[in-house]
Amino acid sequence: MVQVTPTDFPGLCVLEPKVFGDHRGFFTETYNRRLFAELGLNYDFIQDNHARSNTKGVLRGLHFQSPPTAQAKLVWVTRGAVFDAVVDIRKGSPTFGKWYGLTLSEDNFKRLMVPAGFAHGYVTLTDVAEFQYKVDAYYSPAHDGGVAWNDPDIGVPWPVTAPVLSDKDAALPRLCDIESPFVFAG
Repeated sequence: MVQVTPTDFPGLCVLEPKVFGDHRGFFTETYNRRLFAELGLNYDFIQDNHARSNTKGVLRGLHFQSPPTAQAKLVWVTRGAVFDAVVDIRKGSPTFGKWYGLTLSEDNFKRLMVPAGFAHGYVTLTDVAEFQYKVDAYYSPAHDGGVAWNDPDIGVPWPVTAPVLSDKDAALPRLCDIESPFVFAG
C-alpha cells in the first residue's frame, strides 16, 4: 500500500502511497497505524494540522520543537505544490547541519516522514497551497524553535530569493548560533 524510500539521513524517509484512480477521481490511504508499525514507523500521532498559503513564495520555517515536546511529523500537500526542506540538527549525526529537500504536490502524493531532531520548512510553488501534517506531540510555545531559512552554512537551495515570511521566521538565528537540544541516538 505504500512504498518507503529511505534517505541518506538516518530516520528520514519518503513515502509514496498507492493511489487508485479512474474517471471519477482517486482514493488513497493517508495514514494506517498498523501498516506504519509493520514498516518500523512506530509513531503515536496525536494531532493533525492543516495550513493554507494564498500566494506563491510563502516560506514557513525552518521550525522545530525541542524536548520534552519534540515532534516527529508526517507531511504532505493536498492542493498545489511546495518545496519541502529539512535540516538535521541532531548533534553527533553523520548528517548534522545538512539539508534534504523535495517537491511535495497534490499530483505526486509523496509524504515525508520527519523524525524529531530535524528543523522543517517549506516554500509554496503555486498560488494556493494546502499543507497537511500529523505530529506525535502537542504544540508547546515554550519549546518552539527554529533556524534561519537562508543560513549560509546550511545552503538550502530555495526556489525563491525574496520569500514571503512571518516576522518570527525572518528573525530566526543561524544554526551555529543555537545550542541544539537534540542528540543523535544512532
